[in-house]
Amino acid sequence: MDFSFLEIVGIILVVGIVGFYFLKLDTKTKNDQQKVELFADRKKEALPIKLQAYERMLLFCERINPIKMLVRVKPKSDVVDEYLYLLLQNIEQEFEHNLVQQLYISDECWNVIITSKSAIINKLKHIAATSKNTQDFREKMMLAYQNSSPATDTAIAYLKKDIKKFI
Repeated sequence: MDFSFLEIVGIILVVGIVGFYFLKLDTKTKNDQQKVELFADRKKEALPIKLQAYERMLLFCERINPIKMLVRVKPKSDVVDEYLYLLLQNIEQEFEHNLVQQLYISDECWNVIITSKSAIINKLKHIAATSKNTQDFREKMMLAYQNSSPATDTAIAYLKKDIKKFI
């Protein structure tokens, strides 16, 4: 079998092109596999952060639950406006402390929490406007939630439903 110089160059060229193609394909496959592994690792690392954010927002909802807040935050005087201010300040401090958690929870869930917070504030203001003193205010708040659940319960239920997507 005598091959001419051109035939040898042609064979070498074909083998080189085929080899280059397989090498390129192998490199692309390895890069794709590395990307998938990196994405999976990032997702694994992000899960605990997401879970912690949901936990903190659930705790926020529990802390601004009006009934629990009235038990925890005692009035310093008999003036309703001062007590209302203290309660609203408490809610805002809790909220500011957890503000960054919106990065890790879904937008819908964040909106439910904001709506819940607003509903609680509005209810506090409404009942405060019709109360004579802090004792009257506290009694009216307890009665208001005796037969209905606070908006925080809705937010907590939504948080629980949303978290099931991750676990």
